Amino acid sequence: QVQLVESGGGLVQAGGSLRLSCAASGSISSINAMGWFRQTPGKQRELVATFTSAGSTKYADSVKGRFTISRDNAKKTVYLQMNSLKPEDTGVYYCHVLRVYWGQGTQVTVSS
Repeated sequence: QVQLVESGGGLVQAGGSLRLSCAASGSISSINAMGWFRQTPGKQRELVATFTSAGSTKYADSVKGRFTISRDNAKKTVYLQMNSLKPEDTGVYYCHVLRVYWGQGTQVTVSS
């Protein structure tokens, strides 16, 4: 089993920044293929940023240039630095591993 614990969500004004963290534990040897999705009411869960199995990064077009994904392999933790936040970034952000294991989600609310 793999456990994922997210933190760092909150309420911020448009133009502000937040940093999300996701710590993995359990039966996991690598944090490749680990990253972030988000979900807003009435919409499907969508990719925000992720490391792929090959070790590269992939971002949604809507966040390129504003969000940065990074990781600490020793801590088995992935981060999402979110800058220049917009109201449309509001949603529940979920951490994943291999798109199989998911965290409980952390709420991000950006006010206009």
